[in-house]
Amino acid sequence: MSPAPGSVPTIVVGGVASDVGKTSVATGLMAALRHAGHTVQGFKVGPDFIDPGYHAAATGRPPRNLDPFLVGESLIAPLFHHGTRGADVAVVEGVMGLFDGVAPTDDRGSTAHVARLLGAPVVLVVDAGAMARSAAAVVHGFATFDPDVTLAGVVFNRVGSEGHTRLLAQAVAPLGIPVLGGLLRDDALVTPSRHLGLVPVEERASQTAGVVASLAAWVRQGLDLAQVMDVARQAAVPAARPWTPPRTRPTGRAVRVAMAQGAAFTFRYTTNVELLVAAGAEVVGVDPLVDEALPPGTDVLYLGGGFPEVHAVDLAGNLALRDAVRRHAATGGTIVAECGGLLYLCTELDGQPMTGIIPAAATMDSPLTIGYRDVVAHTDNPVAAARTRLRGHEFHRSTTVPGHGGDRAAWTVDGRLEGFAGPRLHASYVHTHWAATPEVADRIVAAGRRPRT
Repeated sequence: MSPAPGSVPTIVVGGVASDVGKTSVATGLMAALRHAGHTVQGFKVGPDFIDPGYHAAATGRPPRNLDPFLVGESLIAPLFHHGTRGADVAVVEGVMGLFDGVAPTDDRGSTAHVARLLGAPVVLVVDAGAMARSAAAVVHGFATFDPDVTLAGVVFNRVGSEGHTRLLAQAVAPLGIPVLGGLLRDDALVTPSRHLGLVPVEERASQTAGVVASLAAWVRQGLDLAQVMDVARQAAVPAARPWTPPRTRPTGRAVRVAMAQGAAFTFRYTTNVELLVAAGAEVVGVDPLVDEALPPGTDVLYLGGGFPEVHAVDLAGNLALRDAVRRHAATGGTIVAECGGLLYLCTELDGQPMTGIIPAAATMDSPLTIGYRDVVAHTDNPVAAARTRLRGHEFHRSTTVPGHGGDRAAWTVDGRLEGFAGPRLHASYVHTHWAATPEVADRIVAAGRRPRT
């Protein structure tokens, strides 16, 4: 495909590995460009929910993901054009190392893969805190590994001084790759982490504005923003019709979807919410930590992921909402839950009582389960008809006993049963992105419209 006429300047922030500071650099860059008067759209490569929350805080625009495994290569450019409506620059944060993807033998699903699909230049973040001339060897390797990936600039992170940055720039100069700057090590800017990555921005609400402002100042001090924009203008994003949620002509009454939010439930894809609205849903928020009732007229309860384990005591203490969720289920209300939402539906979580919608107890004593999944619906449920194939992603350290609902399991995953399902229930560890399968949203809304008992 040819480049889109007047396509938005775009820069991909890649890293040599995880934990080199990509999120801090990308978020600070977004905030600094916004401070300079740009309308910035942030994207995250891959299935992650946490980093996009920081992007949204920096840009003031909805967070968005670009994941070729979950949605397919053909939707990356359309989703990009959908997300950049009204923006004049896009910053795409990568995942793990630049070439790390689904498998060790190729880079499917990687930052490099998405950069190629977007025709976008890559800025490589290098943790140079303990490097001198060796940085040139690292940059040379990444620049030459795949000739179809344009490595258009380097950012040295965690440098010790301006003199250290000059030394690194001298080492890299023979490669002909621009050094966009060096970012001084500042332990005050380190974003706290825990068992699944960074602490979500929603749990740092009182600090968010200050954190974003500090990251913007850090980037402005260390990087040449004019040079960054020159690199971004090299992008040649393929022309494509922007993805648009297909609108369904309502065939019945309006459907109210109560969507869990607040500090305990922060994981949801923006496009999934847009699809629900396009399917005829009115989406309203409910915070299981503080709200004592579901919104009046709730037809569907949508419990996305998050960290209910961190807030288990407070979730257990909200007896009123737990009772309301049980009444919703007992009277034929529809419930869709993913990962953390599944834990809230259990009888207990680490000994704290939950809603008891599904007959399983959850504990946080499991090794990390992570990876993309090809899934097949095991039984008819509000998300998918039996034998429907979807793609998803798992990322958790919890387990449930029993591990699935047997004949009422949600999915078959690599030959094993997973999750809990029924005509009004879908509860699973697997997160799904519905851009490639918008019928999921239609099905959820249709389930909410059916007469209740």
